[in-house]
Amino acid sequence: MKLFTLLILVIIMNTVIFNFSKESDISSWRVVNDTVMGGESNAKFRLNDAGNGVFEGHVSLENNGGFSSVQYAFKTLDVSPDDTILLRVKGDGKTYQFRVKDKRSTDHSYISEFETTGAWQTLHISLKNMYPQYRGQRLRRPNFDKDQIEQITFLIGNGKVQDFKLEIDSIELL
Repeated sequence: MKLFTLLILVIIMNTVIFNFSKESDISSWRVVNDTVMGGESNAKFRLNDAGNGVFEGHVSLENNGGFSSVQYAFKTLDVSPDDTILLRVKGDGKTYQFRVKDKRSTDHSYISEFETTGAWQTLHISLKNMYPQYRGQRLRRPNFDKDQIEQITFLIGNGKVQDFKLEIDSIELL
């Protein structure tokens, strides 16, 4: 009985940041490519027939380019550095970054890289292990130590020309 009660408590404590479905409103998700700096990468974000978010496109190195991202801003979410982000994703074997910002107005993001396998994966990302980065440069600041987040981002920028596709099922805070 105690294990059952603990399991229910853990389920109740999860906060859904975004759970994709066929009815999801993805109008608040915004693609940001290196075109903001003159690059030529391109991407789109859409829902597929299964109701998953799909971030796909092409990374180009032309004109000092090299990245594509999709970001989602939301109302302030209270967090602790000891919290974990749970991602349910299916990638294409490439490396991606998951990023958080404590405030949308903050210049830098906190980063965690993850490898995809081509199959569905459930990834646990510890906030306190996410390191600060700005324009591809790691900053000499502490890892994530904030009490809130207002934005999440998925980014690909591996320093090479490549097509990519990342399916996203859900993003939760544990």
